[in-house]
Amino acid sequence: MPAKTDVPKYAQIEHERRFLVERCPNLSRHDYRTIEDLYVSGGRLRARAISFGDGRPPAFKFCKKYASENTTSQPIVNIYLTAGEYELLSHLPGQRVRKRRYRLDIEGRPCSIDVFEGALSGLILSEVEAHSAEALAAVAPPPWSSLEVTKDAFFSGANLAAVGAAELQAKLSSPRH
Repeated sequence: MPAKTDVPKYAQIEHERRFLVERCPNLSRHDYRTIEDLYVSGGRLRARAISFGDGRPPAFKFCKKYASENTTSQPIVNIYLTAGEYELLSHLPGQRVRKRRYRLDIEGRPCSIDVFEGALSGLILSEVEAHSAEALAAVAPPPWSSLEVTKDAFFSGANLAAVGAAELQAKLSSPRH
């Protein structure tokens, strides 16, 4: 993780790990949100639109996730936007990715399952988060996961937004991912 002086003043440290989902649990009884991310070209910025499956009004964010030596703990800054502000930012050049995010609990710990759409259809990732790097390291992988991909840059959101279906299938078919 970068030195304390390298963390921007208003950033929070996000502690998370990502896993490929091998056997997806039944999600039909779980609430979901549809997330569309625009990864803006030329930087580390992301505009996010969130639609809720339960009919709540949509939410909008502008985010920057900072680079870090530790891929499980990265500084992140979110700005919540109005629909009009999001509309302005949504026209920036970049790559998009769309997914449904389901929230579940594993032994009392929150976990998410992302089911990707479009060119990434067939990709399912799970994320676990914790309040500290130490707590995150102690979290067991979800029972439906097959491989941790936290350190594999291929599975970062910005990279996935630029990946086509053939490239994804080639990656998933490779013996060691």
